[in-house]
Amino acid sequence: MRWLIGLGVTIIGLIIFLTMYLQPNSFLGCSETPLASSECDKADAIVVISGGDTAARTEAGIALYENGWADVLVFSGAAQDKSGPSNAAVMKTIAQEHGVPTSAIIIDEEAETTRQNAEKSTSLFTQNGFEDVILVTSGYHQRRASLEFAQRAETIEIRNYPLTQDNDWGWWWWMTPRGWWLAGGEAAKIIAFYLGASS
Repeated sequence: MRWLIGLGVTIIGLIIFLTMYLQPNSFLGCSETPLASSECDKADAIVVISGGDTAARTEAGIALYENGWADVLVFSGAAQDKSGPSNAAVMKTIAQEHGVPTSAIIIDEEAETTRQNAEKSTSLFTQNGFEDVILVTSGYHQRRASLEFAQRAETIEIRNYPLTQDNDWGWWWWMTPRGWWLAGGEAAKIIAFYLGASS
């Protein structure tokens, strides 16, 4: 009986740890719109990386733009289906349909991995003089993405904006096999990152 209680406590602890660790959030305590001269100040750009629930990530980035968090949206992601448009191009189209002007959108159509998202986006940040960027991705992916971006954009402030709810992830992720697969996969990839074998 005692071992069952211990197992239960261990599993609960693991769930809480993974939930908090995987999705760092720089916007806790911030309101819906930026506040000048504070940690919730406006950024230079919002970068949204594709993968998982790309549509939800895109909508979140657009919402941040509409609320005044930055004047530029950066969309990063190659085509999943090479016969069609890139993920970044599709994301751009969605933003345009929401009224975001083309002049406010920058796209990277080459990145196929999180590491490449970081590499290609960082190059765009440098070209455009961005020093403070909001990174948008799904909650389970936020930690690893932020590690990849921080490693390559050492002089650029990266602020995390995780989607805590989308079609792939939510607070009840641990209730489904897919949730454990996503969380476990990210944990393994984070370990690989620290070992120098990230992707």
